[in-house]
Amino acid sequence: MLPRPKTASKNLQDFDPVIFNKSVNITGVAINAQAVKPGDLFIALPGSKTHGINYVDQAISNGAVAVLSDKAIDISLPIFISSNLRQLVGPLSAWIYQNPFSKLMSVGITGTNGKTTTAHLLNQIWQSSELTTGVIGTIGTEIAGKNFTGERTTPEACDLQAIAALMIENKVSHLAMEVSSHALVQGRLTGSHFQIAAFSNLTQDHLDFHESMDKYFAAKAILFTPELSDVAVINIDDSYGDKLSNQIKSKVITVSRSSKAGNWHFKSYLPIQTGFEIEIVNDEGRNISGTFNLLGEHNLDNLILAVAIAAASGLTDDQISKAIQKLKSVSGRLEQIELGQKFNALVDYAHTPDAVARVLAAARKFTSGNLIGILGCGGDRDKGKRPLMGESLINGADIAIFTSDNPRSESPAEILNQMVGQSKVTHPSTVIVDRKDAIAHAVSIAKSGDTIMLLGKGHEVGQEIAGVITPFDDRIELSKQIKQVIQHD
Repeated sequence: MLPRPKTASKNLQDFDPVIFNKSVNITGVAINAQAVKPGDLFIALPGSKTHGINYVDQAISNGAVAVLSDKAIDISLPIFISSNLRQLVGPLSAWIYQNPFSKLMSVGITGTNGKTTTAHLLNQIWQSSELTTGVIGTIGTEIAGKNFTGERTTPEACDLQAIAALMIENKVSHLAMEVSSHALVQGRLTGSHFQIAAFSNLTQDHLDFHESMDKYFAAKAILFTPELSDVAVINIDDSYGDKLSNQIKSKVITVSRSSKAGNWHFKSYLPIQTGFEIEIVNDEGRNISGTFNLLGEHNLDNLILAVAIAAASGLTDDQISKAIQKLKSVSGRLEQIELGQKFNALVDYAHTPDAVARVLAAARKFTSGNLIGILGCGGDRDKGKRPLMGESLINGADIAIFTSDNPRSESPAEILNQMVGQSKVTHPSTVIVDRKDAIAHAVSIAKSGDTIMLLGKGHEVGQEIAGVITPFDDRIELSKQIKQVIQHD
């Protein structure tokens, strides 16, 4: 659990005397009644299933000293009313926590795939130059080398400002942050401002929320407005990235793996056993080179984006080149399980059609035998991508094993039916509903030279079925099965 930053008490009237027409001193903000601390303002927001006003009693018992909502309620505490709650949370929280983003070299990274890896590569590059750094994203939050779990890729606005303030207290100077499309649409970034915003790519995902690719793209583009960022670093190999680079008004730095059209581009990248020997140049004569020890050409896209951001943040060519030699893969991203078995075994977070295709293509290059892919789709999420993910699995693997991911409230069997779609699953490919059984089957058939690619959950440590989350870590389950096979050999 992240601690709260130590901040001076603020009088709400000083923020907006029209809304806050009574003098109340507060020390924090919360929109979740369970998270309220003594001295907090509780903001009771309307939700999709319930309203925060229903949890006021809990907020008061936890120490709330005032309530802000869009509807009146008879309580003993001062209550303030505003119809524009969502847009108030960020600026109000930033004010309470003394505008922490203004004190950071902050980078916001958005896109469908690659956000996590790019953020962590950038963080490692900064750390190599002995900078004190922070990361906020899918894997969690890192503050000056200490790790904390997180509930979502981009925290709620009040939590985000508190985390940034905590970073300032811990002498953090550079922040790399993943920015989700949901957060941008829901206004969680109001009150924040990034010196640099970066765009990796856009492929089908989250259409259950955004409805169309055009709306999905428009959500991502919000990050590149003057209100939220100063400089844009954009991958123009992606068609949406190319479109974005031509429509925004801020300073744009482009990157490309496939052509010299990008301001930053690869002069060369030579595959080696552990990754690539690379040379990256820009149109101002800068040159970054070295050994990059991550597998998969898609990681070259992540690398060049991180390099361009690092350069824009002030690092020299020498600092970046030295850092590249030391870069390590990110948890759950092409993470190898090596226990002495005769086959390759890797875990990856790929959970979109494009990501599945890319990761399997990367694995193909170091697989002399059969490529065994294991994949499921999450429940209560974009159903339109399920058959597309199934196609990516069938097309990319020699042996495709369809299984469960996080079914959530949906029927696992129905999700799998949608994944398989019109594809023909013929032996040795198969459908195995239980994920543990699917992993065990893959290990039992793997031979020397084969590769098992376990996809979809990556770093996750739980599986949600029918509203219940039970411990489940792909890396642990895969390791267990491999150890059993080794013991029997």
